[in-house]
Formats: sequence, C-alpha cells, structure tokens
Amino acid sequence: MEQEKFTTKRYTVAEYMALEMRSDFRHEFFEGEVFAMAGASIRHNLLIGNCYLALRTGLRGSTCRVLTESVQLAVDHGRYYNYPDVAVTCAPADLLAERTIESPVLLIEVLSKSTANRDRSWKFNQYKQLPSLQHYLLVSQTTCLVEWYRREESGVWSFTPLTLFTDELFIPELGTTLCLQDIYEDAGVTQMTIHPDPEE
Repeated sequence: MEQEKFTTKRYTVAEYMALEMRSDFRHEFFEGEVFAMAGASIRHNLLIGNCYLALRTGLRGSTCRVLTESVQLAVDHGRYYNYPDVAVTCAPADLLAERTIESPVLLIEVLSKSTANRDRSWKFNQYKQLPSLQHYLLVSQTTCLVEWYRREESGVWSFTPLTLFTDELFIPELGTTLCLQDIYEDAGVTQMTIHPDPEE
C-alpha cells in the first residue's frame, strides 16, 4: 500500500490514535510522523481478498483469526503503527482487541512498484522485532511469485521463492497450507517463463 506524508506536524501516539478514530482514511505512524495510506489497484485488492479467503477457510474451527488492511498493528509500541495487507493472529489479547493487534504469527504484504523495496528491507526489519512473527509473505501482483520468509528455530530467517501455481507453503503454527493457485485466482497473473538461450 502506498503512503504519502500527511503533515509536517509531529504527533504523540495519543494524538495519532485520536486522528485514526475520527478519520475516514488510514494513516501509518512512525516516530511522530504520520503518513496517509493511498488507494490500491483492483488487482492488489483481489490478491488481499484471495489470501484472506484461503487462510480463513484453512483456519475455520481454530482460535486464530485472519485480518485485513483495515486493522492496525502495533509493530513497536510508541514508535511504529501500520496496517499490514493481511495478518493472522492467535493471541488471546489480539482476539479481544477493538482495533489494534500486537502478536501476529503471519503477515502478508502485496507488493507494488512504489513499496516493493521498502516492504523487503525497511519494513521487514521492523516486523522482525515482533517476537510472535514466524512467517512473512510478499506477494507480487505482476507475476506468480510469493517470497516466503520464515523464522527458523535458531532465530535466523530463511527465504524461499515460490513461482508456480502448483507451489504450496505449509504454516505449521497455524496447521494450514497456502496454495499459490488460491492466492492468484482470477487475478490475471501468469507464471514466470524462462526463455532458452538461442545459442545453446
């Protein structure tokens, strides 16, 4: 999701929360600065919906909940608050929260040209601070590609790129499997193709 700086004024967390309560638009907060979240493409919206539906179906009957981009995440209390495209949490406190969650197991961001580098680097480094987070998925909206980052038992994050509609990823903490075919359903996205070298 793209963002634009809202104002040069520096906000306290309380002022920011009050702004969010009365505003029709969402804003990201980082160290006193507030950024308005811009609109997204139809494909971006479809991919979020597909991720939500796939996860919601897989988690039916469990105590975990799937939330989308209108729910706020406290990435770092007093410092950074944002709105991930998709989040899954199983924490009892999150399930009782009114608007802000704190302990997601899985976060998904659908990439756009303007946010891709930030989502892979700066934002990922912020998300890593969440002790609960075990999986971070970056979903391309231009080709079939899901970048899967997973926190291993050692604490190191592994990386697996998935590029086929038949690819699947299992989330053991949630007991469910995500299929790329479901993520990209009706989104008008094709698989990557590798063209052979004509000289070979």
